[in-house]
Amino acid sequence: MKNNNIVLISLLALVFMFNGCGSSDNTSGGNNSQNNLVTLFLVDEEGFSYGNIPYFCDSMSAWETTPANGEFTFYPPDNCEFDFSRLEGNYDNDTRFDDIVRIVDYADEGKNGIPYQCVSFGASTTYGDGRFDYDIDDACIFYL
Repeated sequence: MKNNNIVLISLLALVFMFNGCGSSDNTSGGNNSQNNLVTLFLVDEEGFSYGNIPYFCDSMSAWETTPANGEFTFYPPDNCEFDFSRLEGNYDNDTRFDDIVRIVDYADEGKNGIPYQCVSFGASTTYGDGRFDYDIDDACIFYL
């Protein structure tokens, strides 16, 4: 009987000792942990938000659209594709008629140096204020 109790106590001790092994902890920095989730915003040159822009990131299972505040979220190092089909583009840098789009953070700071590629032209990176070039009815992939 003593041997059975020793075995039972040993097994219980092992269960408690290894209880945390293999569990998913959202604070440990796993690929989809809350610590890695990044939120940015699409805004115009005056800081007004671009809502209803379709986008799809690697970690997503379906296309979503930016809400009214222009917010989009992703898990780095996601690639995110945006469909700018309803915007005019800023290929000619005409600020009176073209739609300028900037990628900014919560503090409205532009995200400089994000590599991207649009369907209508080759690869580039975002400018210092977070703006980027695209053409009318363009789709662009950002390598976040």
